[in-house]
Amino acid sequence: AASFVKVPNFSLLAGEASGDILGSSLMAALRERDSYCQFSGIGGSKMQAEGMRSAVEMERLSVMGLFEPLKRLPELLRIKRDFVERCIAQPPDLFVGIDSPDFNLRVAAQLHTAGIKTAHYVSPSVWAWRQKRVLKIKQSVDLMLTLFPFEEQFYQQHEVPVCFVGHPLADELPVESHKWQYREQLGLSQDSCYVAVLPGSRRGESERMMPLFLQTMEWLAERRPDIRFLIPAANEMIKGYVTSLLVSHPLLERCQIHSGQSQQIMGASDTVLLASGTSTLEAMLLKTPMVMAYKLSAVTYNIVKHMITLPYFALPNLLAGEKLVPEFIQHEAEPEAMGLAVLSELENEARQQQLQERFVEIHRSIKRDASSRAAEALINLVSA
Repeated sequence: AASFVKVPNFSLLAGEASGDILGSSLMAALRERDSYCQFSGIGGSKMQAEGMRSAVEMERLSVMGLFEPLKRLPELLRIKRDFVERCIAQPPDLFVGIDSPDFNLRVAAQLHTAGIKTAHYVSPSVWAWRQKRVLKIKQSVDLMLTLFPFEEQFYQQHEVPVCFVGHPLADELPVESHKWQYREQLGLSQDSCYVAVLPGSRRGESERMMPLFLQTMEWLAERRPDIRFLIPAANEMIKGYVTSLLVSHPLLERCQIHSGQSQQIMGASDTVLLASGTSTLEAMLLKTPMVMAYKLSAVTYNIVKHMITLPYFALPNLLAGEKLVPEFIQHEAEPEAMGLAVLSELENEARQQQLQERFVEIHRSIKRDASSRAAEALINLVSA
């Protein structure tokens, strides 16, 4: 009698470009373990190149901010309903939501209730604020895949099945980073002093942070005439905004405004002045000292400050369990204080050496071949 081998069928859902990158890499790793894997769901061009037929264009899920999701709510609800109905009609062996937690965890909850196994890749920041969300996650997913070890500890404490897989960016960037190579790539002088300035990747964020960073740059320029500033704008809109601030400013001749290239620019710089976010992790993986600042509107800050349970904000500090990186939050974010911190990072060679060693140590701790570990954990979940 002929014997049939069960072909694992995965339903994956990515809602934005970063999820598409993670998803495509995960699909390749799953196929390495079982070349017959089948994929359905929603993904972008990279996941489609790995063999997924996307039920809708992923871009229809990529909404940002407070108001855009409200305007698009009927369409988003329709996509969610259709997706859930399709999965229930033809159940996959496993549903994997990739990031986009607001959308994906709601889908997971409905599929889990219908008896379909579910997993979520990239934890939302439940460990940072609104921790009660973990109870909902516990009811919705059979496995949480986390990028950081402190996230794994958080889920273990709340008895949610979890697997720490490491961070894909730590796999991508070399453990030993060489500033001169990045300078060569960008055509920068090997002898100059460069400070990278990253005001954030969203319009509102950069409009709050850039004027403050500009004042800090002025403060620094008065004390160190040799400093040059490199500004990698996250997109053309932010580039236009930064250019408009600098166009008639005396500092313009000491600034270079780039389209993107934030990785190369942070790697080429002596220090980075940046807004809180993933760029703090990137700067650490590039072994570049940094000073982090963040400001919310007064109204938002007064609402969220009671919900935040973190000892630190910068990811390198959370990973180290100590304050490696200077942080300036809300009222502390003053140009002089930030300028002094940048000078200290530039001029204290013993600290630079110590920081370099700690950054290498942390890089190694999260460099785990993330896609491969995630694939292994998901195959085990399917066959459990």
